[in-house]
Amino acid sequence: MTTVRDPNLPAFRNPILSGFHPDPSICRVEDDYYLVTSSFEWFPGLPIFHSRDLVHWRPLGHVLDHPSQLPLDGVKASKGLYAPTIRFHDGTFYVVCTLVDGTSWSGHFVVTATDPAGPWSEPHPLEGGDIDPSLFFDDDGRAWLTATRQVSGRHEGATEVWLREFDPAKLRLTGPEHVIWDGAVKGAVWPEGPHLYKIDGRYHLITAEGGTAHDHAVVSARADRVTGPYEGCPRNPVLTHRHLGLDHPITAVGHADLVRTPGGDWWMTLLAMRPYGGYFSNLGRETFLVPVRWEDGWPVAGPVEPSAAAPRLPEHPWPAEPACDHFDAAELGPYWNVLRTPRERWWSLTDRPGHLRLRVRPESLAGDGNPSFVARRQQHRDFAAFTALDFTPGGENECAGLALIQNPGFHVLFVLTTGGLRLVRREGGTDTTLAEHPVPPGPLYLGVEARGQSYEMRFAVQPGRWQRLGDPVDGRLLSPEVAGGFTGACIGMYASSLGRPSMSVADFDWFEYSGIQL
Repeated sequence: MTTVRDPNLPAFRNPILSGFHPDPSICRVEDDYYLVTSSFEWFPGLPIFHSRDLVHWRPLGHVLDHPSQLPLDGVKASKGLYAPTIRFHDGTFYVVCTLVDGTSWSGHFVVTATDPAGPWSEPHPLEGGDIDPSLFFDDDGRAWLTATRQVSGRHEGATEVWLREFDPAKLRLTGPEHVIWDGAVKGAVWPEGPHLYKIDGRYHLITAEGGTAHDHAVVSARADRVTGPYEGCPRNPVLTHRHLGLDHPITAVGHADLVRTPGGDWWMTLLAMRPYGGYFSNLGRETFLVPVRWEDGWPVAGPVEPSAAAPRLPEHPWPAEPACDHFDAAELGPYWNVLRTPRERWWSLTDRPGHLRLRVRPESLAGDGNPSFVARRQQHRDFAAFTALDFTPGGENECAGLALIQNPGFHVLFVLTTGGLRLVRREGGTDTTLAEHPVPPGPLYLGVEARGQSYEMRFAVQPGRWQRLGDPVDGRLLSPEVAGGFTGACIGMYASSLGRPSMSVADFDWFEYSGIQL
């Protein structure tokens, strides 16, 4: 089996989903493709996307968009929802995932839907540990679940892939467990993210290996029976950029899933990073696309390029989304997120029509609660974001404005207080006020312009009369390399009374975000 790419095809650009969209999983239903990614502590959980050409993707919403489905209360940064897998079988969509370190329950679960746009079912718990479950529907009518767990008594990062039969009717595991894989190389760390496929009568296992940073890789194994034994590809890893150096423009490639087009071509979605400002990337791990061909019954993929020949599919772009949200819809758009599960409705699009109103609440970005913060992913190295704020602080602890966050210990606040505008950097859990400026009462315009790792804060009292506040902030504090964790930077609208009760509200008239072309 050999797939040959046509160099005369138009090019597409990677990543296909920019910004924090790690651990992509994909499935095809006739001419449509559906993709989900991890979301960790952010709510709604598990964004789901739709494409007809593998290049252009539109958001359908989220798999877990009701508080009853997703108990993220108190979940630490970079915990929560890990590595979902989406599959379609006999008229039903299945997503399996793991809730890590939940305070009310944790573990694997499965949800189902007949329409990928929802509604999705309540989670059904599944047995077994630790992370990265995946479903495989065989052509003999049986279904199987694979997942990864740590192995004690070996080296740090030693894991193994286990397999059990899955009953789609009862949504539970059944039968004996089989350990089918523990890594491609001697002393392998974090063999994880397993996916099974049946190709030309053989069972193929694709897994990640090496951790999700610069040593990340994709490895392959195959067997004549689903329970094994599995032999590793003699050319493993079948895809990695670890040998290209830390300064390569695309690094950390891995955690792949395969999909076949109606014409018989194979493609792989996977995560990777685009470092800038040294080895730092505030964008987190993004979703990339790479063609796959087969030699001697083994997959040959990559390397992952910024631009490559597009799939042999009819081009299908979706209508462009406006750069500015005027908050005149009935609900927030699918690109907006909040931290952890909201147990009360502290935002409104109707209290003041045409505005997003945030209640000023005691929760802050420095804690593990659900603060009044509506955010979207940073999706460009160079970007500009602006908003219009109407807020009168009711006490010295109250603030509202813009925030850029990596996690509770690393973020930037650009907020209005009783003392005027304040720019605060929080690094390693320590707050430093970088600049302050008095402003008169009334509407205020706030903006952030990022060029690489230089983040410049600007404000205006009158439209178009912009002033800079302080020196540009070193944005490397928003990168996982400095702050740790598995997510990318997010930016949004924030209001807090920093631990004290409040009756105040903050109104945002609009929010605009766009990439900057250099």
